[in-house]
Amino acid sequence: MWVYEKKLQYPVRVSKCDPQMARYLAEQYGGADGELAAALRYLNQRYTIPDKVIGLLTDIGTEEFAHLEMIATMIYKLTKDASVEQLKAAGLGPHYAAHDSALFYENASGVPFTAAYIQAKGDPIVSLGM
Repeated sequence: MWVYEKKLQYPVRVSKCDPQMARYLAEQYGGADGELAAALRYLNQRYTIPDKVIGLLTDIGTEEFAHLEMIATMIYKLTKDASVEQLKAAGLGPHYAAHDSALFYENASGVPFTAAYIQAKGDPIVSLGM
């Protein structure tokens, strides 16, 4: 079903360690308006949308997962050489204490991802605007 090439759709170039930027990107990774939430919204909305656009929402949802992979790569590269002191100074101390250097779906404030981010209404036009 899938062909996986070990390369990103667009190269991610990070030239320096920057845990503060990584913290900001966490919002796009696991926040309410981040890539994970968007992907899950599109894939869920396929079931209440007219049949002729189901494929389009499938394509968009899977594209959001590609974006998620790029954001994850950026966060990893921005923090991989960071010291504990740098992580603490960037506000990532609690993340480091709970998850070490592992990526975790949370927003920039450290609030874990929740299914409440995935809104769905009976009207497909309303759902797409969420």
